[in-house]
Amino acid sequence: MYVFKRDGRKEPVRFDKITARVSRLCYGLDPKHVDAVAITQRVISGVYHGVTTIELDNLAAETAAYMTTVHPDYAVLAARIAISNLHKQTTKQFSSVVEQLYKYVNPKNGKLSPMVSQETYEIVQKHAEELNSAINYDRDFQYNYFGFKTLERSYLLRIDDLQLDVRKIFHPCFSNFV
Repeated sequence: MYVFKRDGRKEPVRFDKITARVSRLCYGLDPKHVDAVAITQRVISGVYHGVTTIELDNLAAETAAYMTTVHPDYAVLAARIAISNLHKQTTKQFSSVVEQLYKYVNPKNGKLSPMVSQETYEIVQKHAEELNSAINYDRDFQYNYFGFKTLERSYLLRIDDLQLDVRKIFHPCFSNFV
């Protein structure tokens, strides 16, 4: 079986790599109750030829969420997996996200369709370095799984298969500014 990585490369599915990824996110959780190998075993049972690493992460997060009935630390692990997956899919620089929103071209009509005003775009670009450095993405890991899934459904936007975290732009009460 093969997995497609985020950069498009194909490599064999490896139990130890999945376990290592899940294990890295188990920091601070009760090792007597949270078992990365158990998560990996369930994830492997759902693997199919051509699965992507994004899908593996989603499956691992869902598996951990279902295991919350075993121990509440699994809810924390589920959130960490999902958030780590999001971070790997999103643009890291706030100013780049605003630029993508400003330069958005509607695929249906091919016309420029900015999703932020020119004024917002110009202010963000003028203060890009300060704004980019002010965002602390590690604070995302404070969400629990339910909270993260709500955030994902309500405040994240997809443009051309790229997930954008627009809550930092339009919803300051949800922002991760230091």
